[in-house]
Amino acid sequence: MESPTNYHAPVMLPECLEGLAIRPNGIYVDVTFGGGGHSRPILDRLTTGTLLAFDQDADAAANAVALKDDPRFVFVAANFRHLRRYLKLHKIEKVDGILADLGVSSHQFDTAERGFSTRFEADLDMRMNRQSEKNARQVLNEYNAAELQTILGRYGEVHNARTLAEAIYAARLNTPIETVNDLKDVAGRFAPRHRENKYFAQVFQALRIEVNDELLVLEEFLAQTPDVLAPGGRLVVMSYHSLEDRLVKNFINKGKFDGEVEKDFFGNEIKPLRSITRKPLEATPEETARNPRARSAKLRIAERLP
Repeated sequence: MESPTNYHAPVMLPECLEGLAIRPNGIYVDVTFGGGGHSRPILDRLTTGTLLAFDQDADAAANAVALKDDPRFVFVAANFRHLRRYLKLHKIEKVDGILADLGVSSHQFDTAERGFSTRFEADLDMRMNRQSEKNARQVLNEYNAAELQTILGRYGEVHNARTLAEAIYAARLNTPIETVNDLKDVAGRFAPRHRENKYFAQVFQALRIEVNDELLVLEEFLAQTPDVLAPGGRLVVMSYHSLEDRLVKNFINKGKFDGEVEKDFFGNEIKPLRSITRKPLEATPEETARNPRARSAKLRIAERLP
C-alpha cells in the first residue's frame, strides 16, 4: 500500500477538516478516497462516528484495505454519482459532512500506463474506473470532427478547437491515434509557441472530462447533497479548474447550475445551502511550494440550511 503522501498529497487538509466541523460521533463521507490522505485525519477525529469513503479506482480500493478492520470505516467501490444509493444501502439517511477533492490524483497522473499525463509515452486511456468501456483512444478515433471540436472547446477551452479537431480527424484516416505521443505529434503543430505544455494540458483535460463524464457526474453528485445532509451539515468541495468551480459555486449560491436563484412570494431566496466561504479558499504559498498541484485548487464550503 502506498502512503497517502506518495499516492496523493492531501491539498488544504487543515482547511478541509475545519470546514467539515467534525463531531466525534458524526457521520461523514469522503467521496474521493484516493490514498486516504483526507480520510485518515477525519477518522482520527471520530470516536463513535462513521466515515464512508467512495472511490471507483481499483488502486484506491487497495489503499482502503488497511482500514477494513476499523469499525468506524466503510469503503464503497463506486463512483460518487451514486452517493444517495449507497447511503441508503448502508441504512444511512442523513450525514453531517461531505468532502469532495475533485479531479485526478497525483498517483493517476504519475502512473504512466494510465495515460493521464503528457509526460509519459503510453496508450491513451484516461479512465478513472478501468472497468469503464470508453477510453481516450475511442474518443479520438471514433468521434466525428464536430464532436471533437465541442469537447476540445467546451471542456479544454482550447482556442483553436475546430482546427485541432479537423487535424485529428484527418490524421487518424491514415494511422489511428493510440498513444500520448501520437496525440502530441498532431496537437503540437497548433500549440502556441512557448506555451506547448499548457496547450497539451488543455487538450488532455478535455479528453479526460469526456472519458469520465466528469461534469455530469459532479452535477449529479451536488444535486443529491441537500437531500442527504442533515441540517447544519457541511459540504466541502475542492476543484482544480474553472468548469468544476463554476458548477460548485452556482449550486451553493443558487441551488441550481445556471440561471438566477429562485425566490418565494416575499422575495426570500429558495436554496438549500448557505455559503460559508464568500470567496473560495486557496492554498498558502508555503503549501504550493511543497505541493505544486495545490496551486490551482479552490475550496468552497457550504452548510445545509434547516
